[in-house]
Amino acid sequence: MSDHDRKPPFRRGGGKPFDKGRPDGRRPVRRDREQGSDGPVILYGWHTVAAALANPQRQIRKLYLTENAARRLADDNIDTRVTPEIVRPNTIDQRLGPDAVHQGLLAEADPLPSPDIDALSQQGIVLVLDQITDPHNVGAIMRSAAAFAVKAIVTTARHSPEATGVLAKSASGALEMVPLVTVQNLARALGELNDRGFLTVGLDSEGAENLGAVTLRQPLALVLGAEGKGLRQLTRETCGVVARLDLPGEIKSLNVSNAAVLALYIGASRLGLMA
Repeated sequence: MSDHDRKPPFRRGGGKPFDKGRPDGRRPVRRDREQGSDGPVILYGWHTVAAALANPQRQIRKLYLTENAARRLADDNIDTRVTPEIVRPNTIDQRLGPDAVHQGLLAEADPLPSPDIDALSQQGIVLVLDQITDPHNVGAIMRSAAAFAVKAIVTTARHSPEATGVLAKSASGALEMVPLVTVQNLARALGELNDRGFLTVGLDSEGAENLGAVTLRQPLALVLGAEGKGLRQLTRETCGVVARLDLPGEIKSLNVSNAAVLALYIGASRLGLMA
């Protein structure tokens, strides 16, 4: 299988924009997790927007709601934090495209800060993504990461999707729950994790051992590569262990987001983190 880059329904140049303004261009004190974005973070859908509204670190610029969505937020006692603009559903459709399932909610927000490698917890599990470019896959991985209480996800500034639009919708609120660490050089970041005592385990079909047989310990970093390409050579060489996921059925490979779930379950179970 190949890791197809699906174009997200939100297009910066498509539809009638609500706001033609740009950020003031000032350099943030800390790197933004949506590094490389030239505009506000676009969040849409119930779980995505509700989680953003509940996150005090997320600065909401503008909020567009249909009457039904505004009523639902009020019924659930969710503070909108900014005065929303009430719009018709097709107005949001024009912004996102007809295929986006927005459920009557769209928010423009500032990016969240990206912590540094040396700020990561020395307990639990982190995920490292090696050039996984499909926003649907990355969003699904983030959702699973939140379910397994992953401490952070490490990804590259280039060759990875922006944390906005389709990715945020696929993450279903997890974007607000799992810190996203953006690095320039993944091999260097893995080296830093090794130096800080992390057991770095790369997942690859050619791994020497089945992940279930590897002696795991905390802190643990599970490293996932793109479908088709897998881990890059330098990434493999920098990992402390390269392991495979053995499957009993006729199909021997999984979609990368499903492989992440399986690896997280094995890791969390072996480390006693499931209680």
